[in-house]
Formats: sequence, C-alpha cells, structure tokens
Amino acid sequence: MSKGRIFSGMRPTGRLHIGHLSVLENWVKLQKEYDCIFGVVDWHALTTTFDDPSTLQDNIIMMVLDWLSVGVDPEQSIVMVQSDVKEHAELHLLFSMITPLSWLERVPTYKDQIQQLGNQGKDISTYGFLGYPLLQAADILVYKANAVPVGEDQLPHLELCREVGRRFNYMYNCKIFPEPQAILGKITMLPGVDGRKMSKSYQNDIPLDASPAEVAEKVRMMVTDPARIRKSDPGHPEVCVVHSYHDFYNALEVEGVRQSCRRGEMGCVSCKSLLAKKLNDMLEPIRERRAGLNPAMARDILAEGGQRAGQVAQQTMIEVRRAMGV
Repeated sequence: MSKGRIFSGMRPTGRLHIGHLSVLENWVKLQKEYDCIFGVVDWHALTTTFDDPSTLQDNIIMMVLDWLSVGVDPEQSIVMVQSDVKEHAELHLLFSMITPLSWLERVPTYKDQIQQLGNQGKDISTYGFLGYPLLQAADILVYKANAVPVGEDQLPHLELCREVGRRFNYMYNCKIFPEPQAILGKITMLPGVDGRKMSKSYQNDIPLDASPAEVAEKVRMMVTDPARIRKSDPGHPEVCVVHSYHDFYNALEVEGVRQSCRRGEMGCVSCKSLLAKKLNDMLEPIRERRAGLNPAMARDILAEGGQRAGQVAQQTMIEVRRAMGV
C-alpha cells in the first residue's frame, strides 16, 4: 500500500474498440505509480446481458488479450475476474444491509439507462441493475483502494462508494475503509464511423484487433461533409467525422489537412487514406504484441490474478465480519 492502491474494471460485453484506448493507456501509466488491480467485472455485464450469457466467457478472454496487447502487465498489476473472488459478492450483500434505497435511486445514470435501454426493447428494471453502483463500491472497497481512475460521468458512483464506506465505518465504530479519490484522466470521446456514439451494438466502432484492411474499410465508411460533392468544393471539416479522428491521431498534420479541405485541395478519398495509415501505424504495435498472446496465457494470468486478489479481499472480509458480528 506504500504506493497507494487502485481498482478499476471493465465489463466484458464484446470486442474493445479504439475508443477504449485512452482508458487503457492510462491504466498502463498508473500501474507504474500504484499497486493496481484490474478486474473483468463479469457480474456487472450480467446486469444488462442476463438473458444471453452465451458469449460471456469468450468475451472475458478476448478483453484480457486486448488489455495485454495495449501494455497492461500482470507482472506489475493484478489482473482478475470479478466472479473468481467471491468476497465481492459477500461485501455487496453486507453493504446492502446498511445502504438506503434512496441512495441507489438517486444515482444519475440509473433512470437514464433504464430509459435508453428500454427504448431498445431491453427491460432492466431489476434489483441487480439498481444495485450495480453498490456492487461497484464493494469492488473498490474490498481491496481498500484509495484511488480510482474514472471519467466525469462516473463521479457520482465514486461518491456513493465513499458514502457507503463512511456509513460503515461510523455504524460499526471502525476505520476499515478508506475514502477513494478520483483520478480524472483525459478520456478520448471518439464518435463512431457514422457520427453516432461509438458502440459495438451500432457496428460503427473500430476494434482494437482490427486488421489493416478492416481499419481501411471502417475509415472508408466514415461520414464526411454532406455539402461537399466534388473534390474542388470547399469543405467544412468541423462537420466531418474523419477530421474528428485527425484531431486525435494526426495532431501534427491536422491543421494542414483542415486548410487543404477548406480550400478544396484535398479530396475525401485522400483524407481518408491518410487517416487509415495513421490509425494502422498506431495499432501496429498492439497487433504485434497480440500476435504473441493466446487464450491459454490469458486463462493462466486470470487464475493467478484471482488467487492474488482473493488473498487481499479475504483479509478485508475478516475485518468486516468481525465489525458486523457475523
């Protein structure tokens, strides 16, 4: 704990895409500064995919391979699966005894997600979905993590985590749980190739393990300035998805590309070709690392990570049970 401890996790709901890169690159940096535990939070995935878990195990392995290919290092960090450490569930249950229902109902994302997924025909009016922020709190506090990398949209969840920890410490006159602080990283919010939010469900994402040909095809599909018919027509890069990507992945040349577009000197085909090359150059080291990985390696890493994480969580639960008299 001398460096501080971090817990962070991702739901295994399918292939990761380049929109996840900024989060993973932050993890890689943080693992050199903190004792990190990175969790595949499969129980959280079930809050929305409970009716079809058929791909869950494959998604777990594929996601871990993505993590490793970006640079998450199991020699420096613990990489584990949430459901392998049953103490997550036990602490969630015990927290549910002391957490007011109103605390969960006021989480801003709860009603928003109910409505959004309801519009897609998905009924998630379940106890599990209502309680998932409390399970997040258990995920963090079972390791006594004192820092959590989050985006701004997750700050209410982290505040709930602190409130639950404070309430537990106060009720049982103990100092078991720290108050984890947010590490706000710069998260790249890339649009999908069609201009909507990037999502696997929309099939508008660029997967991290995409081949050069797949990247080129995804870029070819990107929405451009609808008012530009001919190459010589002045373009409007501010309404073009391609230029949004140039901002992130071609920063040294982006201003020149914009000016060429506005003057009608660079056509959309050339602009997309340049972007595809930049993206493939960026993804090539990830592809090379991934080529040296296989599912068996991921399973071994998760098995060891589960044991290491379990040892930490078990010690916390000894203190929690003693405090609660169970």
